[in-house]
Amino acid sequence: MSKPQVSISYEPFQEIVVMEKNHFCNPEELARFTSIIAGGKLAGLYWVNGIVFLYFPLSASTAVVAKELLEKRKVYWSYLGYAAMPKFAPIIETKEKMIVPILDVSSDSVLVGVADWLKQQI
Repeated sequence: MSKPQVSISYEPFQEIVVMEKNHFCNPEELARFTSIIAGGKLAGLYWVNGIVFLYFPLSASTAVVAKELLEKRKVYWSYLGYAAMPKFAPIIETKEKMIVPILDVSSDSVLVGVADWLKQQI
């Protein structure tokens, strides 16, 4: 019995459109914001090359957004919050003792591009 041939390709996003962005003065403020919007549930942040951030992608559930994603490889982020954080740490603990995990996603080329763009925004 032969296996069917499967074609695999890699087609990264060509564009990320950020609809709203907010620069926080430090990682603790971003962690506090993250904890509050998550309603006390465990929510995390991403870290790449000195930038810690959180984003909310716009769902591709509408025909217009799905078409942009599939035809143009274009995604929309409704919100992007970020702060400078020169050194990676696996968690941030706020003065209120909220603990927010951080994931190092430096191996993701798309998110490296996002971090580079954010550095220019500071």
